[in-house]
Amino acid sequence: MLPSPPTHSRKEGKLYRHYVSQSVLRHGAGSCPIGRVPAVEIDVAVIGQLRSVFRQPEIMICAWKASRGQDRAFTEIQVADALHQLDSPWEELFPAEQARIVQLLVERVNMVRPGSTS
Repeated sequence: MLPSPPTHSRKEGKLYRHYVSQSVLRHGAGSCPIGRVPAVEIDVAVIGQLRSVFRQPEIMICAWKASRGQDRAFTEIQVADALHQLDSPWEELFPAEQARIVQLLVERVNMVRPGSTS
């Protein structure tokens, strides 16, 4: 999920979502070897990265400290447990709401070609 929404095409009645590289958008087809990437591949990678970020000890401590300003009843362990159990409530959200949340958290996604050193 990128700051701009994925585009889509239809083939035989089936919807195919994909992201288009900024190079292609700016300079036209053929300007980037990647061009288009299936949205599901990017979405899965971005959500996986967000899950790992939310489980980092530094993030858990910051979340706990922020929660203390709202409700002193939360313990550090309760906040850590909640962050570890985000998968279930995440799956309950409508895709549009998931996309909105990701767009609030993610500024951009940089894709790197296989074999590149960047």
